[in-house]
Amino acid sequence: MADNDNDLSLLKSELLATVAAATDIAALDEVRVNALGKKGRLTEQMKTLGALAPDARKERGAALNLIKDEVAQSIDARQKELAAVALRQRLERERLDVTLAPRPQAEGRVHPTSQTVDEIVAIFASMGFTVAKGPDIESDWHNFEALNFPPDHPARQMQDTFFMPPVDGKPMVLRTHTSPVQVRTMQTQKPPIRVIIPGRTFRCDSDMTHSPMFHQVEGLVIDEVTHMGHLKGCLLDFLRAFFNTPDLPLRFRPSYFPFVEPGAEVDIGCSRKGGELKLGNFGDWLEIGGCGMVHPNVLRNCGIDPEQYQGFAFGMGIERMAMLKYGIPDLRTFFEADVRWLKHYGFAPLDIPNLALTGVAP
Repeated sequence: MADNDNDLSLLKSELLATVAAATDIAALDEVRVNALGKKGRLTEQMKTLGALAPDARKERGAALNLIKDEVAQSIDARQKELAAVALRQRLERERLDVTLAPRPQAEGRVHPTSQTVDEIVAIFASMGFTVAKGPDIESDWHNFEALNFPPDHPARQMQDTFFMPPVDGKPMVLRTHTSPVQVRTMQTQKPPIRVIIPGRTFRCDSDMTHSPMFHQVEGLVIDEVTHMGHLKGCLLDFLRAFFNTPDLPLRFRPSYFPFVEPGAEVDIGCSRKGGELKLGNFGDWLEIGGCGMVHPNVLRNCGIDPEQYQGFAFGMGIERMAMLKYGIPDLRTFFEADVRWLKHYGFAPLDIPNLALTGVAP
């Protein structure tokens, strides 16, 4: 038995010595595996207990367990020491000289169009609207015919269209408005529907207030009870919140659009005295968009029964909204990619639209 005790004492000394000699966490982990792993030295010794007499097995097993516990405690203690050393070395290596002057950072700016879209979405989201999207290249049917524009309808002359090569014999266009998404929404969703549709649109036009590519936002509400009064209230709340003008007056002038009946132009109150445009109740008016009750033919084309459902739609130019709110004089500058212009009119990345700032309660 004395020889066995000497063997265990020697084994313990060797294992503790290898633990103390480990210089890093990886080496210590290797020591742990060699001592306590499935094929480790202590584990192999434990496997020999079955061949011993009961009394000898009990005595040697207890001794091996004591050595196993002592080695495990030694490994844990050494691991803490090595971790502390590694941390000190890392702190020395990654030391930062806080006396150095900060490096100049080029601050990016959010484009006014993107900012305006976010503001519009935030306001309409508080009214229960969701955002719908669709493709920029549309079929002639989605862009015109489904919206009550037959092929020979004179209203097509109201829009200057970019025509694309046909697909499967069907004429295609760059969408002249985001209204095709209204069609797609009504085809895929059952009423009630309440969506807004911000997106790019394309027309052959270019001057201070027009661009071949620009952005529109349209809204669509379809249910069984909505009427013109709801349309007026919706636009009144939105425009007053967007322009942050609680007493902003609205005027609805009868107008013709093929896809609504009745239709109206929407004007907001303003003043042009002294060549400066101010929004508010000043007795003058400025057109801001169009609206109306969705035409029964449009509902019927989209598979909705006009005898059961009705609703309203509206649309306005996003860049025009931004120009009025932020005093930007020329629409064409929105698309010139001039970093000086963006630095002047752009927004800081953290200028996230907040309903508390628009005056709209959720």
